[in-house]
Amino acid sequence: MKNTPDMAPEHKRRPRYSGRNPRAFHDRYKELDPARYPSDVERVLASGKTPAGTHRPIMVSEVLDCLRPSPGELAVDCTLGGGGHARAILKRVQPAGRLIGLDVDPIELPRTEAALRSEGFGPEAFAAHRLNFGGLPKVLATEARADMILADLGVSSMQLDNPDRGFNYKEPGPLDMRMNPSRGQSASELITRLSEEELTSLLDENADEPHAELIARLLKRQPLETTHALERAVRIGLTSAHGDLANTDVKMSVRRTFQALRIAVNNELSSLDALLRSLPSCLAPRGRVVILTFHSGEDRRVKKAFQAGYREGLYSAVATEVIRSTMEETRANRRASSAKLRWAVRATA
Repeated sequence: MKNTPDMAPEHKRRPRYSGRNPRAFHDRYKELDPARYPSDVERVLASGKTPAGTHRPIMVSEVLDCLRPSPGELAVDCTLGGGGHARAILKRVQPAGRLIGLDVDPIELPRTEAALRSEGFGPEAFAAHRLNFGGLPKVLATEARADMILADLGVSSMQLDNPDRGFNYKEPGPLDMRMNPSRGQSASELITRLSEEELTSLLDENADEPHAELIARLLKRQPLETTHALERAVRIGLTSAHGDLANTDVKMSVRRTFQALRIAVNNELSSLDALLRSLPSCLAPRGRVVILTFHSGEDRRVKKAFQAGYREGLYSAVATEVIRSTMEETRANRRASSAKLRWAVRATA
């Protein structure tokens, strides 16, 4: 019914947080709307957790110490994500400096670009490209070589927390895991396509999973369409086969299974190899590179590539030890606990 001029306007009830125990993820977490629930966000942060749907950049101080951004320099953030690292770097390369941000995620990239634009970083200071970091040379083909390059190989909290993306089993969702949902195979389709032997190799190479053979057999027993179905298959199967396994060990195997599948779905290791090969030609003389890894397979690749580049004279210095997050940061952000930072400096020749 429409209002007439002599009628009072129809009352519209304002949106409200839907009860104590809402079922839907997008209604359940008040911190998804920090403007309305600031005290809830503060409570989550104080507990050492990351508010749902937000991303806390890891080891920002350490990244800046290694990259040493200065006004007028050209920086590349190969994994833009929520823009936390990019924001810190952009502030330090001003005035006259620029940052190029790459991200393959068509959902999160526009949001991050809009947020950085709203903070005053216009096209002259910041450019965003929807591209996997393996394509870095293509982006720099029309640019000068970069003074600094950053790659944070972790999955952003926005991706992890959103059950529609299928990266996490905290909430039920489709077993997808694609950074770009419009391309490639989902995790469910990958499991169906691969043989038991191929899944075993995948779990071993991508996650160093000690029960790779058993888990591969569990994954092939029945079609798996949801994150909860995958979690249950691994948890129940491991517990039945190894009654002496501690709950923490079972949970770690579940997490490693999700990690291994995500890496395979998005071809993350092959993209990392392509990035590592192209880095020396993309860096200006004395240019700095920092890579944050989150599991041993990634870290081994970075370590070996930097050491080989140093022996060949491509780098003048490389990290001899990994840098870890501080105890204070790890307590405040549990997702920082597995991060490893390695750096290298391009030689002058």
